[in-house]
Amino acid sequence: MEDILDLYAQPYDPQRPVVCVDERPCQLLGEVRDPWPMTVGQPKRVDHEYQRRGSCSLFMSFEPRTAWRQVVATKRRTSQDFAHWMQQLVDEQFAEAHVLRVVVDNLNTHTPAALYHAFAPEEARRLTQKLEFHYTPKHGSWLNMVELELSALSRQCLQRRIPDIKTLQREVSAWATARNKQKATVDWRFTTEKARCKLQRLYPQ
Repeated sequence: MEDILDLYAQPYDPQRPVVCVDERPCQLLGEVRDPWPMTVGQPKRVDHEYQRRGSCSLFMSFEPRTAWRQVVATKRRTSQDFAHWMQQLVDEQFAEAHVLRVVVDNLNTHTPAALYHAFAPEEARRLTQKLEFHYTPKHGSWLNMVELELSALSRQCLQRRIPDIKTLQREVSAWATARNKQKATVDWRFTTEKARCKLQRLYPQ
């Protein structure tokens, strides 16, 4: 826990940015009957019946210090998907950085080994040399700031029926673009000192 909190407390370094990453499942739902559009004095009406159209995953990257986030919809949530996600961050989003400090939870796909499963050893080694993984403690994924952004995404964008992954990608990209323009970020105030005071039961006596 203190590793993550100390990481958040460090001054911003564009050569060593801190990026919080995580993913969440998303169910695809279609309409059985077309909704009735909103009219004067009458809200939009949606039939209670819907059609299941499978599920997918949303991968999110969030850099709190620059108020930047990116959301990508994928069909699966495998180690291969995670590896290609890391490659994209290293080579496209943070190509100028020397090291990318990545905050992740303890999901079994969030490991350097995922890169070796997806790429040739030379490419996997190149990527791992630019990635520095920082893991939240077990049952402590709330320490990952991207969880707050995923919560905002769920409330502001996903509380409706979205029928397919193409539509989902368009909607979450528009949401992320708007949040980036607003420079919306997290005002993180939980420090190592506060953790030692409020979570004394976690420290040896």
